[in-house]
Amino acid sequence: MLERAPAGRDLYALVEDFFASSFSTDNTLITEAVRRMLSAGGKRLRPRIALLAAESVGGVPSEHLRLAAFMELIHVATLIHDDVVDGAETRRGVNATAVDFGNRVSVLAGDYLFAWIFKNVTADYAHPIPHILSATLADITDGEVLQLRSLGELGTTLATYLDVAAKKTASLFAASAECGALAAGGSPFCVKALREFGTSFGIAFQMRDDLLDLTADEATLGKPVGNDLRERKMTVPLVLALEGADREFHADVERFFAGDDEAPERVARIVAGIEAAGGLSKTEAVLAGYVERAKQSLAPLGNAPARAELAALADTLR
Repeated sequence: MLERAPAGRDLYALVEDFFASSFSTDNTLITEAVRRMLSAGGKRLRPRIALLAAESVGGVPSEHLRLAAFMELIHVATLIHDDVVDGAETRRGVNATAVDFGNRVSVLAGDYLFAWIFKNVTADYAHPIPHILSATLADITDGEVLQLRSLGELGTTLATYLDVAAKKTASLFAASAECGALAAGGSPFCVKALREFGTSFGIAFQMRDDLLDLTADEATLGKPVGNDLRERKMTVPLVLALEGADREFHADVERFFAGDDEAPERVARIVAGIEAAGGLSKTEAVLAGYVERAKQSLAPLGNAPARAELAALADTLR
């Protein structure tokens, strides 16, 4: 079960202590699989946003750790499933769950964790929180399917990309902020503002993740550089690069997606083409716009100290 952690102000430490001391399910194998994912690290952005949202409307963060923990656990369950779908071997620098436990156990672990979360959420929280989280899970799944359908589709538009990012990634950030505010008794005006913050933050987060896949090193990513390209994902730098690229680059990307040459130098050539076509710089500009949109959405919170912390979190995505 999940118990309440002692009060404190370091939200990251609060969340980490909470998981270390309080997370378990009735299934020991699944508890072990989830604990491995949790111990591999992560910024815990979703629970931190939930706690900051609660605080921004007058709540005490330590009183909402249980709800915040559910936000991270939903994320963990989606990662377990993602790694099975993508055939990933590593996650956050360690073996993906499917590598250690196999695909069948991993799928069941993700399914069990979703069910366990919603059993507890429906028992502990009043409407509309359970509805928001169930709708969020539907959005995440829808976004994953939309992304799968667009694999290798060079005609993908920015609008299509944003639809996928809003559902697949931003929906859980939005739900984290909205549910945190609702649990703490926030006004409808503030709850709406925080949901809008989460949506814009989540889209910017996905764009930053897309950029890092092309520009960071493997140690930083915890997975191979250019992994999205190898999986034929239409990330925003590629989408924006293709909009203004010449036929030669289009043909090069098409050959890469159609072939089986995934050598680092081949990936590096595609990355260089994306940069030359302006894909990286255009992404930075669009991303900055979403960061600003996220910060502006916080205006209804007035001078609440947590507002500044939420804005600072958004600025880390630049």
